Amino acid sequence: MIRKHSATLHGHRTSFSLEDEFWDELKAIAASRSIPLAALISEIDDHRPSDSNLSSALRLHVLAWAKAGAGRGL
Repeated sequence: MIRKHSATLHGHRTSFSLEDEFWDELKAIAASRSIPLAALISEIDDHRPSDSNLSSALRLHVLAWAKAGAGRGL
């Protein structure tokens, strides 16, 4: 199910929609890196192309993480 989430990035509130599975993976990535989830989202936002939206950037980050096998012992 797709859910709306909110975050504060550089002092501004923003919202994005993500499927539960992507949200769960973002939390796992943040935990594996020992950083707050908000910091991970901010980092992804800072590095996304200006012509992409945050929801897509978050999904692509999860995909790249999964393909790299990071945090999974692969």
